[in-house]
Amino acid sequence: MKQIKAELRKYIDKEKVNILQGFFKTGKGQYGEGDVFLGVSVPQVRKIAQDASGRLSFGELQQLINSKIHEERLVALLILVSRYQGGDELEKERIFKFYKTNTSRVNNWDLVDLSAPSIMGDYLLEKDRSLLYSLAVSENLWERRIAIISTFAFIRSGQFEDTLKISEILMGDEHDLIHKAVGWMLREVGKRDRKVLEEFLRENYSNLPRTTLRYAIERFGVEERKRWLLGL
Repeated sequence: MKQIKAELRKYIDKEKVNILQGFFKTGKGQYGEGDVFLGVSVPQVRKIAQDASGRLSFGELQQLINSKIHEERLVALLILVSRYQGGDELEKERIFKFYKTNTSRVNNWDLVDLSAPSIMGDYLLEKDRSLLYSLAVSENLWERRIAIISTFAFIRSGQFEDTLKISEILMGDEHDLIHKAVGWMLREVGKRDRKVLEEFLRENYSNLPRTTLRYAIERFGVEERKRWLLGL
């Protein structure tokens, strides 16, 4: 773990820090308030995670995921994803339980998006999914995002029901990051079954946040997008 921290600090880019802290909204009252960046690029973080993947205990991973440093939490999550993908069923269960216990530390949108489908979504693919419905009504923004983004694993397997149901739960959400996440997942449904997406949009048009609709129809033709946006 000490080596990982030292490796990350070799790639500190002070010029990127202000950019990243602005991009991930770390100011007072913003969704990423208090998050601290070193300015390390994602490819560099991935390389460090790959090199260290098999060497850390769960105790050490816990220390990393508890860190106030964004890239340290990202390293922990990327290691968990790598170990999950290469693990047997017992290892996958351990990683899923670890992830479930630490959802409050998966606390920015990139951390959610890079880990939730690969761990939580994949683990629940053939299991009871009630946990996602509990997360969808959480007061924690990131747990709500985990709920919808985890369904990406289901979408990839041609299963759309939970994505649509959780999208309905989240339609009244006030946060733009949830509007975008729901729209993204609906767009992914539409890539695989256009009729399912269009039926969902027709049934829920009046309640859909504008951002969600724009994301969902992003792959439609120009004239089609205009019609949907005008409600025609």
